[in-house]
Amino acid sequence: MANADELIRDTVRRIVPYSPGKSSAEVMAELGIEQVTKLASNENPIGPSPHVIEAMARSAAQAHIYPDPQCTALTSALAALLDVDPGTIVVGRGSDEVIHMLGLAFVEPADNLVFASPPFALYPHTARLMGAEERAIEHRDFRHDLDAMADAIDERTKLVFISNPYNPTGTIVSADEVAAFMERVPETCIVVFDEAYVEYVDADDYPDTLEYVRAGWRCAVLRTFSKAYALAGLRIGYGVAPVDITNALKQVREPFNVSSIAQDAAVAALRDVEHMRRCVDVNRQGREFLSTQFEQMGLQFVPTQANFVFVDVGMDSVECFDELMRRGVTVRTGEIFGLPSFIRVTIGTREQNETFITALREVLGGRTVSPGLG
Repeated sequence: MANADELIRDTVRRIVPYSPGKSSAEVMAELGIEQVTKLASNENPIGPSPHVIEAMARSAAQAHIYPDPQCTALTSALAALLDVDPGTIVVGRGSDEVIHMLGLAFVEPADNLVFASPPFALYPHTARLMGAEERAIEHRDFRHDLDAMADAIDERTKLVFISNPYNPTGTIVSADEVAAFMERVPETCIVVFDEAYVEYVDADDYPDTLEYVRAGWRCAVLRTFSKAYALAGLRIGYGVAPVDITNALKQVREPFNVSSIAQDAAVAALRDVEHMRRCVDVNRQGREFLSTQFEQMGLQFVPTQANFVFVDVGMDSVECFDELMRRGVTVRTGEIFGLPSFIRVTIGTREQNETFITALREVLGGRTVSPGLG
């Protein structure tokens, strides 16, 4: 019998499966400890609104019925909140699925995709899945180099991804920078603004990318309920784009792709504005606390507009990760982003942040830090 390896598409061979890192349960079992402070996946430490939990419980009683394939109630709620036409919205299993839809609908093997390096994993994944060329443009001072990205665009560029705030560094590109960039982009490609962390942003110069959608520019804005709305476990997000783009996405969207429970939870999450604002406020306080602590420790870090901080610990990040894990704290290592002395730490509750700082101080001890920033 032939081995399945002989049948796999060549493009799939290029794909490296996503690695989420060790779960808290795995760490507890491995080390024989009772609690883990997980600060590795940019999850919301507060959890979902009580109103959301109630909505999920009600929805669960109808789990024997297929979900609304059009996500009508959620689409209407989003359209009202964002002041856009309902036809410009497409809902997916997280914004990840909308990225997947963009690849299926628009990308062919002769095409190329442009994005910053290091990239969010789904960007090169999409290129490889569709057999397209990857054009990864090195960051400049931990920010998107929009000029270099514009230079990389040609007649075969189908998608340009701008992660704003940028994962893994937390930086943003400004409204003026985006405006100048958009003037250079030809109509033959789609600019994808990936705004998974938009609710955490408090910078005055952050771009209102929905204005480009309303004006009919060839672009898409991606957002999610996984972060500030604390619904990561339900996998629900959405894209906003001109109708000709969303119509194409709906052609490749799987039927009944988003569960009823996820749809009802997302609608309830939008209604509980105060809970989301509390989550954002806790994140702001945590961001200030961690920034102050890193400054006191002499560690260089990237100022962030997201719910994580990218910090140079002055040692091998894998070694740092292992030492932190032994103390019951997990983070994300920087070598996967090509920055081996950095770690990315999710901003948690005050207690979680203090636990992390205590553990990090123990790990670093009397080490001499050799910052890699600048």
